[in-house]
Formats: sequence, structure tokens, C-alpha cells
Amino acid sequence: MNQRHESETRISEFDKFREIVARLRGRDGCPWDRAQTMESLKPCMINEMTEAVAGIDLYKATGNPENLCEELGDVLLQVVLLSQIAEEEGLFTIENVIEGISRKMIRRHPHVFGSGSSLPEEVPGQWEEIKRAEKAGKPTGWEKLEKQAFSRAALQVIENLKRSSSEIP
Repeated sequence: MNQRHESETRISEFDKFREIVARLRGRDGCPWDRAQTMESLKPCMINEMTEAVAGIDLYKATGNPENLCEELGDVLLQVVLLSQIAEEEGLFTIENVIEGISRKMIRRHPHVFGSGSSLPEEVPGQWEEIKRAEKAGKPTGWEKLEKQAFSRAALQVIENLKRSSSEIP
């Protein structure tokens, strides 16, 4: 299979998945999916990310990538589902999400996409400098809100880990 055909297949699979999620949220879709909100999906996102991290460990322990692949799919579902809700609310689309992360990766990797240093020991410093500049452009108080949200999410991860570890015989 040539590279262009592989790329087109990947794109069509992603579009097909987006259509599935949109249909699940549609008028004749799944009642559970239709009832979800960004707020109600927060625990789901945290849970799926925690399971993906466990999937990495399982892969490292067994050499079998199947569980990791499945868990990454579950994380992708959360991203697409949250983006679908945002689109329905007129906030942004999955294309906006992809465009934003693409711009960020290009901006944070000047050693690849621009004229930054390509010395491995200098890359982390460049990355941190770029992140500081990005934060400086955010509204006053944003960093405090961001830290509070991160702390709440971290506490939820800890709770999930405690719950799942208590199930281990």
C-alpha cells in the first residue's frame, strides 16, 4: 500500500469515527451519550487517561500492545466526544483542536520547524522559554485557575488508583 493511500485510509477512519460519535449524540442516538455534558465527562476522561497509563505499563510488562491500543482509543473517544459537545454548543470543532495542537507543536519545536538549536541539551530550555512566553500572554489569574483545575484532576486520579488497587487480590 502506498503512503498516500495509507494516509487517506487513516483520514477516512477518523471521519468515520467522528460520524459515529455525532450519530450517538444525535436525535435518534444513544440516550446516555446524548445526556453527557463536558462536566459529566470529566471523570470519564480522567478514568480513561489513567487506564491508558496502566496500558503502557501492561505493554512494558507483557510486550502485548493490544490493551494499550484499546485504552488509547478510549482516550480518543473522550477527546472526540468532548469536541462534539463543544461543536454543538458553538464553542469549537475537532478541527480547531487539531489546528491548535499543530500550531503549538510547531511553535514549541523551533529546532525542527525553524531556526532553533538542535542540540539535545538545549531543547528542554527552549521548550520552557516558549511555555513561559505562552503563559505570559494569558489573562491575569489564569495560572491560578489552571493549577486549581489540575489539582482537582490529580485528586480524582489518586481516588481512581486507590479504588482500583483495592480491587487487586
